[in-house]
Amino acid sequence: MLKDAAPRVYWTDGQTLPAYPPLERRTTADLLVVGAGFTGLWAAVLAKRENPACDVVLVDAHTVGFGASGRNGGFISDSLTHGLAHGVHRWPGEIALLLALGRENLAQIAAFVEEHAIDADLRLVGKTSVAVAPHHVDDLRRAEKLHREYGEDVTFLGPEEMRADVNSPTYLAGLRIRGNGGLVDPARLAWGMLRVAGDLGIRIYENTPVTGLERSGSAVRATCDRGVVTARQVLLATNAFPAPLRRLRNFVLPVWDYVLVTEPLDAGQRAALNWPDAQGITDVGNQFHYYRLTRDQRILWGGYDAVYNFAGTGNEQRHASHQLLARHFFTTFPQLRGLRFTHRWGGMIDSTSRFTPFFGTAMGGRVAYALGYTGLGVGASRFGALVGLDLLARRNTPRTGLRMVRRHPVPFPPEPLRWPVVEFTRRALARADANEGRRGPWLRALDRFGIGFDS
Repeated sequence: MLKDAAPRVYWTDGQTLPAYPPLERRTTADLLVVGAGFTGLWAAVLAKRENPACDVVLVDAHTVGFGASGRNGGFISDSLTHGLAHGVHRWPGEIALLLALGRENLAQIAAFVEEHAIDADLRLVGKTSVAVAPHHVDDLRRAEKLHREYGEDVTFLGPEEMRADVNSPTYLAGLRIRGNGGLVDPARLAWGMLRVAGDLGIRIYENTPVTGLERSGSAVRATCDRGVVTARQVLLATNAFPAPLRRLRNFVLPVWDYVLVTEPLDAGQRAALNWPDAQGITDVGNQFHYYRLTRDQRILWGGYDAVYNFAGTGNEQRHASHQLLARHFFTTFPQLRGLRFTHRWGGMIDSTSRFTPFFGTAMGGRVAYALGYTGLGVGASRFGALVGLDLLARRNTPRTGLRMVRRHPVPFPPEPLRWPVVEFTRRALARADANEGRRGPWLRALDRFGIGFDS
C-alpha cells in the first residue's frame, strides 16, 4: 500500500524557496524571536506592524516552517481551548471570553490573508465530526447540545444523512459544525507570512539554533551556533523542539503524529465520495483520524497513532504507523481500493498535560514564551504570539488576565519515568476506545486534575 509513497511532506514537495543565511556574527535587536513557525512569524510581524521602528530578528534552528507549521494537516480552528467541551470543563467562568477571543483571532487571520493576497487556499468551511462506534453517537448528541448552548451553528446527521454527505460505510452519525474554522495550506500560509515579514524589514536567519540565554545588563544575550544576538527582549516560539530556557521542557511533550496523502482522485472516485463542501473530518474517539481534501483533489489522512518515544526522540518515517493509517483509510473508504498513496511523513506535536498552550516570562520579564498548542496551533498560534507580546510589554489585556495564561499546566515527570507514564496512559486510552468509551480508574483520576494525553 505504501510502495509509491515518497517520504516527503506533500505541502512542501517540489517547492523552491529563497534561503536565508545563518547568523555568523554578533548583532543586536530590540526583539529576538526564536522559532520561525507560525507563533514566531506572527510575533515578528505583529511586533513590527505595531512599531515599525522596532528592530526585529527572527531565527530558526532549521528553516522557516520546518516543524509543525509546514507539515500539519491544514485544519484551522477558532478554538483556544482544544475544543468547546474541554474549555467549558477547565475554565467555565471564562469560556464566553475565550470563545470571543478565539473567534476574533480567526477573523483576523482571514483578514490578514486577504489583505496580503496570500494564496493559502484558506476556506472557512467548518468541519464534521463522525461517529464510527455506537457510543460515539451519544457523544455527538451531547456535543450538539453543548455547541447550541454557546451559539454554534451545528447540525446532527443520522447515518443515512451522514453517508449522503460523505460516503463511508463506517459512519453511524455526524455533527456538522460550521463557521468556527476550516482548512488551509499551512506551508503556503507560512510562506505568505514570511513574505510579509521580509517586506516589513524583519531580519531572518535560518539554520541558527539558539543554544543558550543569559542576562547581559538590561538585555538578554542569545548564543547561537556561530553568532550572538543581544536583544532588549526575547520571545520563545520553539514549539515541540527543545527550548533554550531548559525549565520549559518539563511542560512540553513532543508527540509524533503521522500522515499519508493519496494521488489525485479521478472524477469517478470523487463522485463515489460525494463530499460537496470538502470540509475537514475527524472521527470521535481518544485515538482519532483527521482527513480532508486538498486543492488538487487528494485526500490527506492522518492521526490516530500518536507516539511518544523515550526522551522525546523520534523519526518522521515510521512504517508501522503509516501501514496502520493505510489500512484504516481503506476500511473507511473501501470504494477507493487501488488508490495509491504518494506522500508519507510525520511531525512533532507540542502537547501539554492540559492540551492547551502555556505562557509566561523569565529573566525579569525580558523573555516571554508561548508553547504547547497540542495540535491546534495553526489558528491559536496568532493568539499565542499576541499573549507573548503583551507579556513583554507588561500590558494588562483580556488575554493576559485569563487563567489559562496566568497558570501553568502540570509538568510532565522527567525521564526515565516520563515514557512509562505516557505509554501507560496511551494504552488506557486505547482500552477506553475498545470498551465503549468507558474510562478506567487511571483516566478518571487524570480527568479530575485536567491532565491527559491525546493525538
